[in-house]
This record gives sequence, C-alpha cells and structure tokens, in this order.
Amino acid sequence: MVFRVRIIITDGTTADCTQAWQLISDIAAEYLLADKGYDSDAIVARAQSQSMTVVIPPRKNRKVHKGYDKDLYKLRHLVENAFLHLKRWRGIASRYAKNVRSFLAAVKIRCIALWANIS
Repeated sequence: MVFRVRIIITDGTTADCTQAWQLISDIAAEYLLADKGYDSDAIVARAQSQSMTVVIPPRKNRKVHKGYDKDLYKLRHLVENAFLHLKRWRGIASRYAKNVRSFLAAVKIRCIALWANIS
C-alpha cells in the first residue's frame, strides 16, 4: 500500500472544501474518503473522472442521497488521528512559525517523526 500526502496551507478563514480540487488532482487513488463538508457535485465529479470511488456521506440538504461504503468510511478516523498527533506538537497547534514556509517545514518534520514512530 502506498500513501501520499499533499499539504496546502491556507488562511484560517478559507473553507477546506475549496482546496479539494487541488488536493486530489493528479493523484492515482482507488477511493476518496471525506466528510460531509466535501459532498459537492464538483468534487464528486472530479474524483470520478480520475476513476476514484467516492466515499462521502451525503449532506442533509441533498435531494437525492447517494449511498456510500460505511465500513470503508470508518477508516477516515486514521486521518483525523494524524491531525490529532500533529496538533499535539505545540509549535503546530499554536502556529509559532510566522511564515508559511516555516510552518510547512514544521508540519513535514512532524509527519516524518510520526511515520518513523519517533515521539
């Protein structure tokens, strides 16, 4: 199994779903797992055009609720756990880095430490 990580740093007021297009473009993946916030026709169409199976629960305001693999969706907690571990590092949680490059470097260093199982 191969994992790829793509990180985009945005302003604090930017909605995550607006960056989904960039996050999934040119990535070869079987599945796109995301929460309800990413349930938009544009994101689903983009993922399907890249031959991804979309595993996103439908928003409550959808007129037609599409089905999704609930068992596979449960694996999304692994991503949430990764964010939890990143935020345990005080420099990332409180964003001590004053510029984007320094902050991104800190996130990458912490990701390497997590991957290597170093606390």
